[in-house]
Amino acid sequence: MTKGRTLYDKIVDAHRVRDLDPEGRLVLLYVDRTVLNEYTSPQAFSGLREAGRAVWRPEAALGVVDHVNPTAPDRGAEMSDAGGARQTAYFAENCRDFGIPIYDVLHPLQGIEHVVMPETGRVMPGMVLGAGDSHTTTYGALGALGFGIGTSDIEHYLATQTVIYRRLRSMRVRVDGGLPIGVTPKDVIMALIRDIGAAGATGFAIEFTGSAIEAMSVEGRMTICNMAVECGARGALVAPDDKAFDYLAPRVGLPTDLWRKAVESWRTLRSAPDAAFDREVALVAEHVEPMVTWGTSPDQAAPIGGVVPDPALEPDPGVRRDMARALAYMGLAPGQRLDAIPIDRAFIGSCTNARLEDLRAAASVVKGRKVAPGVRAMVVPGSSQVRRDAEAEGLDRLFREAGFEWRQSGCSMCLAMNDDVLVPGERCASSTNRNFEGRQGAGGRTHLMSPAMVAAAAVTGRLADCRSFTPEV
Repeated sequence: MTKGRTLYDKIVDAHRVRDLDPEGRLVLLYVDRTVLNEYTSPQAFSGLREAGRAVWRPEAALGVVDHVNPTAPDRGAEMSDAGGARQTAYFAENCRDFGIPIYDVLHPLQGIEHVVMPETGRVMPGMVLGAGDSHTTTYGALGALGFGIGTSDIEHYLATQTVIYRRLRSMRVRVDGGLPIGVTPKDVIMALIRDIGAAGATGFAIEFTGSAIEAMSVEGRMTICNMAVECGARGALVAPDDKAFDYLAPRVGLPTDLWRKAVESWRTLRSAPDAAFDREVALVAEHVEPMVTWGTSPDQAAPIGGVVPDPALEPDPGVRRDMARALAYMGLAPGQRLDAIPIDRAFIGSCTNARLEDLRAAASVVKGRKVAPGVRAMVVPGSSQVRRDAEAEGLDRLFREAGFEWRQSGCSMCLAMNDDVLVPGERCASSTNRNFEGRQGAGGRTHLMSPAMVAAAAVTGRLADCRSFTPEV
């Protein structure tokens, strides 16, 4: 008897133009929408120009400046970095010449692409979105299949509205139970990555299910789908539900009759009860604790109450070698208490954790407190809209009074591609998604954690447990 289809298979099947191999694993896939940035798109546009091709559906693309732009509190169009200025100027030229709408640095809706796309109603359940950034998986929080594509794929998409796509295997990650106070979706995904490894989901699309996922906000689901790529997944999905529909309703703005029909269709976007997954993983929500990374890969993580692990106790020689290299780079020793590691910088931002919900959680920790002496702390909202919404709630005032810098939106210190970088040896508590060597600046040392944990580190001057602070907001 034929098994029912997974949500992933339903979406891929609905967008399959044709099979490209006898087994149907390689397909020509229709892509509904894309978002372009100034960093990964230039070569694609150059290829179109050289071939004399037009963009097939320019209205299905959006250009956003987010990677190289400064995030200084007083924003202007000028950039001190000549290379970044050339990139943004060429990007604006390309979007203008090919008829693609663009949110440049001074646009009121400018922000990080994976924050802007959902908040402007451009992501809807059942869609396929491909973009030149691996964290396009974020859109799975709304029941859409998003994945990163390379420059040649971007060019192919712009010219044809399709990409050549290899089907993935399916993994179901079930998270049941209730998350304890102080434990966030960021901790859930970090715990998963620690458990299955940085390559544990390579070749898979993950569907997140279970009562803990159902209880999460859409913003929380975006966090877990965003970081699913850090365990190798090239797709992440949560079946759309009333929370997703409530999130979308004011953003999409469809007439009542069309909206009702859309929701009726979207409710069918879920895996069949008898759907077979290639791999099953389970987490117990009550067992998850606030997490921090100690190494240079997202899977090198532990609960904040733990200690730096000892490579000598690791039986696998390859893993032991990687651990030793990570500790040497991070300047840590086995047995050190994680909650005693001092920091120099604290950063709240990125496409993982810079939405309004994230800023509220961090503000609840810093209210009435001050950033520790010697620590430079920054908040970079995920979009200009998030910034305005936070200011309307007075969150900016709480951060400023505590000693945080309240900056403009952009990728900022998530990656060393703009003015916001660590200097060699600086140690940063960061709400971002990657802690690779040099990710935030050459020689910089990054510890990943939730926004509330970053706030706790900022006011104590060391890695700290956010559960020690009673929320007051």
